[in-house]
Amino acid sequence: MNKNPDNNKFRKKKFYTEKSWTQLKADSSWNIFKIMAEFVDGFEKLNKIGPCISVYGSARTQESNPYYQMAEELGAKCVEDGFGVISGGGPGIMEAANKGAFENGGKSVGINIDLPMEQGMNDYVDKDKLINFNYFFVRKVMLVKYAQGFVFFPGGFGTMDELFESLTLIQTLKIEQVPIVLVGKDYWGGLIEWIKSTLLETENIHPEDLALMNLVDTPDDIMAIIRNFYEEDEKHPLRPNF
Repeated sequence: MNKNPDNNKFRKKKFYTEKSWTQLKADSSWNIFKIMAEFVDGFEKLNKIGPCISVYGSARTQESNPYYQMAEELGAKCVEDGFGVISGGGPGIMEAANKGAFENGGKSVGINIDLPMEQGMNDYVDKDKLINFNYFFVRKVMLVKYAQGFVFFPGGFGTMDELFESLTLIQTLKIEQVPIVLVGKDYWGGLIEWIKSTLLETENIHPEDLALMNLVDTPDDIMAIIRNFYEEDEKHPLRPNF
């Protein structure tokens, strides 16, 4: 039983105007230019930021939540190691990571998107590193292209989407390999076990694909994985990964 009937009303509300095929074709042509403009704006701004870590996680995580505090600590530790922080720019885990970087004098990037629910820019993004997007797929490219590592705190569908896209891009050699770190063994452990018992057992992934992910519980462990990846293997330079 849904405990939030107002949410159901919201989801059923129409956000798109019904259009004819002729109107759709005309709009599609203009959308090409809008998409191009978002890519150009993103590339121009993010080309200047230098090495960063992309941090993902739920927008619904409250400041009192231990994972919020861990994400904030991670943002600070990224700055200590010479990395900036990229997030989706919203509240929750994104805010925490930006806050940790911002308050410690590091680069704090926010790649925001207009959503009908919960998304809004947090106060800890550098004003010159704030980008707003309309298209999810453009935003996702920006979160990936300039990141030297991907860190996933507990989250919902959006976080899962970004996680599996990152894994797929590395698995299929579409981007350079970078560290992928999942934070919270209690949260992610069941998913990892399902991947092993189902995907691996049915040979839908290879055993080496499991090595693309690291499961940890502390910011120190996150930074150790990222630091070791770049310090111990000269094949992994700090540069845009595609």
